[in-house]
Amino acid sequence: MVRADFRNYHAGNFVKKGMSSQQKRKFFKDAKHYYWDDPYLFKICADQVIRRCVFGKEANEILMACHNGPTGGHHSANYTARKVFDSGFFWPTIYKDAINLVKHCDACQRQGKISQRDEMPQNAIQVCEIFDLWGIDFMGPFPSSRGNKYILVAVDYLSKWVEAKALPTNDARVVCKFLKSLFARFGTPRAIISDRGTHFCNDQFSKVMAKYGVTHRLSTPYHPQTSGQVEVSNRGIKRILERTIGENRASWSDKLDDALWAFRTAYKTPIGCTPYRLVYGKACHLPIELEHKAFWALKQTNLDLNLAGKNRKSQINELNELRDEAYENSLLYKEKTKRLHDSKIKNRVFNVGDQVLLFNSRLKIFSGKLKSRWSGPFTIANVYPYGTIELFQKDGQNFKVNGHRVKHYFGEDVPKEIIPDVKTDPP
Repeated sequence: MVRADFRNYHAGNFVKKGMSSQQKRKFFKDAKHYYWDDPYLFKICADQVIRRCVFGKEANEILMACHNGPTGGHHSANYTARKVFDSGFFWPTIYKDAINLVKHCDACQRQGKISQRDEMPQNAIQVCEIFDLWGIDFMGPFPSSRGNKYILVAVDYLSKWVEAKALPTNDARVVCKFLKSLFARFGTPRAIISDRGTHFCNDQFSKVMAKYGVTHRLSTPYHPQTSGQVEVSNRGIKRILERTIGENRASWSDKLDDALWAFRTAYKTPIGCTPYRLVYGKACHLPIELEHKAFWALKQTNLDLNLAGKNRKSQINELNELRDEAYENSLLYKEKTKRLHDSKIKNRVFNVGDQVLLFNSRLKIFSGKLKSRWSGPFTIANVYPYGTIELFQKDGQNFKVNGHRVKHYFGEDVPKEIIPDVKTDPP
């Protein structure tokens, strides 16, 4: 080893045999920074501070003491290495060894939170036909308005058409009644996506789904935001209500219909038009057009019914083209969004058998100060293609979580000796 060569050179004036002329020049140039004070080797570092060269088990003990000793503090690798330098010790691979130590420290691995960079790659839910796939979710509770405290929202994934109803409770009975009216208006969909709330996961809801032949898709319990389109629609309707109800918050149920009208007639970038136009094949006439005499309103008195009928037939015939165009726009928009999202996340790969820690997102209100939210470690039993990971428990009860909530666990095993000790006595 290089330090052994320096020690042999300074202690016994011995130079390793077999070195080339270039290696000898570099060796003698570096040897100027070392000197021997029996029985230790010292180095004059770049900051002109003299530090003792250590290696083997001694280096490992010093690094452990500077990281998790009484005065360690479990700092990052750079700060830990800096503390070793300040303590007057040196070895060439100190930064590499500090990174390896911090990486395997159990206490350090159980700290921190999850961020957007820890998310899994996006997988867009693309639908070919309008009203084939609906997302459903509850909003609330809100301040009581005419006895209503909740809003049940359903959104079509292709047209972004939103249906919402103010309800006094959030139980299975009102959900089934709402769905039956939805099916009567827009036809039976192929699937419905919801979270795992008890108002969606019950026998009454399952019977309605089986009766109409609708597939019920569920999000993972640790990531209920899987139905992203519903979350976006919820935020949009809530934002409109917040800005229209004013001081009297109890009037939100009266403003809900106006908020839905505003949402349906607003331009949506993914489909390149408004949901109203995509559903009905024509623009929605607003009260402002009659009040301020838009072009169609001025011509209404001299309207030619035959010409208007032909124009409407043409609009209906163009409806399929409009929906095909909206499908293509939505597909391109989601591909662009996926590229942007995936470029900002960490490149993490989970394999069966890996050890991981699970972030317990349920510890929010009374999580306890100084308490880690990371539980485990768990063993990965299965990895699904869309970011879902199945974890193995000792009692045999496997459960599924979203990959956003887990991170690799490297254990506490670190090499016993960072740098192997060698015999360095000169012959």
